[in-house]
Amino acid sequence: MHRISLYLQLARPHQYVKNCFIFLPLFFGYKLGDLEILPAVFLAFLSFCLVASSVYVINDMVDVHEDRQHPVKCLRPLASGQLNSLQALLFLALLLLTAVIIALLLWNRAFLVILLAYFALNLAYSFFLKHIAIVDVVCIAIGFVLRVAAGGVVAGVPISHWLVTMTFLLALFLAFAKRRDDCLLTAAGRNTRKCSDSYNLEFVSISMAVMASVIIVAYLLYTVSPETIKKHGTDQLYLTALWVIMGLLRYLQITFVEERSGSPTMVFLQDYFLQTIIFLWIASFFLLFYYFKPQ
Repeated sequence: MHRISLYLQLARPHQYVKNCFIFLPLFFGYKLGDLEILPAVFLAFLSFCLVASSVYVINDMVDVHEDRQHPVKCLRPLASGQLNSLQALLFLALLLLTAVIIALLLWNRAFLVILLAYFALNLAYSFFLKHIAIVDVVCIAIGFVLRVAAGGVVAGVPISHWLVTMTFLLALFLAFAKRRDDCLLTAAGRNTRKCSDSYNLEFVSISMAVMASVIIVAYLLYTVSPETIKKHGTDQLYLTALWVIMGLLRYLQITFVEERSGSPTMVFLQDYFLQTIIFLWIASFFLLFYYFKPQ
């Protein structure tokens, strides 16, 4: 049982919440209730989760020495020595094989290409791109866009430029928040990332403020754009901007006041305020889409 727990830690299933971006095309394409499409999208979600876990295994193998200097990552199975490299390699092979088998079951060539592109991007990120400042956070943001694209091709929903833009901007904002945590560790004498010297608190903080501003403006433009109003049949979507602004402000508070932005996933899973805001944002869309839409 303890060994299984170690492999689960290596796979990091709590990070699977990121792959929920795969379901966004269903949400905005009015296909959440399509029982013919949902099983395929769930398979795509599962395949992405397994590939993501394989990437985490690779990351842990590559970063094992740096992780031993980190106050939290030093407890990971490889960094702590509870699992060795051979065990990690075998687990990695199992994850990839299962992910590919599931992907092949979908009989969707476009999805398979996106899945392989996601894996290739993260492979390059693990070995050298994450050591290049700016490029590292852009790679993270592209990974989220690929998730959305995967959901779109499986569901048969065209991806709008607005969805791509907003996903990219939000992911970039979260990536900079994560880098700020690295800067705090560097300031404390724990340089856990090679590109940390290319960042400092002032630059990352300004970048976050800029990204938050751009996200709000872009979101407002999306809600009032003629194509959005025509597609969704309502000109009231701008009201949902309240939740976007509150969510961003809360995340800035977590980052600058509470200084615990090292893991965006854990922030989301542990912060009830953010969870409430996201729920209200989704609920607002449902009400505007299905109940208050002009006839």
